[in-house]
Amino acid sequence: MTRRLFALLALVAAWFGVAVLAAAPASAHVELLASDPADGARLTSAPAQVSITLSENIGIQPNSIKVVDQQGTDVVAGPVFQPGDIAEQVAVKLEPDLPDGSYLVEYAFVSTDSHPVRGTIAFVIGTGPLITSAGAVSASTGTDPVTDALFTTFRWGSFGGVALLGGLVFVLVCRPGGRTDPAARRLITAGVWLSAVTAVAGFLLQGPYVAGRGVGSVFDPALIEATLRVAYGKLLLLRLAAIVALAVIVRRLLADGLPDRQRSRYENLGIAAGFIVMLSFSATGHAVADKIMFLSVSADLAHFGAMAVWIGGLIQLAVLLRGEYSASEAEPALARFHPIATWSIVIMVVSGAYLGFRLVPSVEALWTSAYGIVFLLKLSGFATLLLVANLSRNAVRRGVSGRGGTGVVTADLRKLRVSVGVEVLIVAVVLALAATLSSMSPTG
Repeated sequence: MTRRLFALLALVAAWFGVAVLAAAPASAHVELLASDPADGARLTSAPAQVSITLSENIGIQPNSIKVVDQQGTDVVAGPVFQPGDIAEQVAVKLEPDLPDGSYLVEYAFVSTDSHPVRGTIAFVIGTGPLITSAGAVSASTGTDPVTDALFTTFRWGSFGGVALLGGLVFVLVCRPGGRTDPAARRLITAGVWLSAVTAVAGFLLQGPYVAGRGVGSVFDPALIEATLRVAYGKLLLLRLAAIVALAVIVRRLLADGLPDRQRSRYENLGIAAGFIVMLSFSATGHAVADKIMFLSVSADLAHFGAMAVWIGGLIQLAVLLRGEYSASEAEPALARFHPIATWSIVIMVVSGAYLGFRLVPSVEALWTSAYGIVFLLKLSGFATLLLVANLSRNAVRRGVSGRGGTGVVTADLRKLRVSVGVEVLIVAVVLALAATLSSMSPTG
């Protein structure tokens, strides 16, 4: 094993150590901290309002609090509002002079990291029995299992789309001749389409995902309107607009014979559009719910961007190795990609260490929580990917260098195709684990 491989594995070990052994309290989905009336309270007179204090400021979300009597009749007398100076507190006014009886408060909020949290609180006026829907306050998301599975699947696809788009960096910087390679072009175009389709699907599924409804309600106007009200829906539309812009930019960048001045202009526009696409992910994930939001979102953005550049380059490298290419094309591409891949890995490790430090609550959480277990699986997959990628890269470089830059790539293509295929498979698994983590609570 090479010194480089040992160094990469040492970086992964450092990531693990910093992220876990020095773990800080995690930021989770929004949680109920208090309510007035409290759950199970017995009141001698009717309250004028019901207020709820949450763990984060989610703003005013219309229809997020509902109060009903024993017959299921709505007794709310106004919209959701903030009753005081506490940004994390929301409330609703109740109808005046409510009669004695049991009342149920149903709340449904969307946290800043785009995940739903629902539950119930019960109180009684007078001496009658306390009737609740579940017997206690519930903090479960209550999502429909099919909707939840589709939501996670499309998020996985959206990560894959960004990774394919990241291959554009490899083509422009490492292999300019790849602009005329139909296979390389198809992969980047597939990234544009996959990113666009998953953005639309994510927007339509967000409503049913939050409301606990099935996939048959994806076109429900009320749910679409509710998605548009929250930051997640607006950011998805912004992502879609940036992807449309990228589609035009990519077509121009991959065109042959584009003047250098125009190419530079389109590259700058592509960087801006790509930044918006990645920011739309980081601004709707766990990082945005962290108390040090600026640092966490920046780290998540760097982590995601480095991932896209590295994995996109690996996929494009697989295209380069699918047949016989002259060493005069392969060797410079590999030489240019090497420092890009190295810095991408360093950025992923450093940013991942910080994010793990902020999100993993404790060492015990690694084996006592679902989030910790998936986090470990992702880390293991990343380490395995580094190992396989390092072996493949060394084999390819030996094959090219063996011909002194004048022959063809003569390394064992069969073995290389197998190893690169394993890399792509591991990449798919790691992205799937990342998509799963993004929809889980760090404390769950």
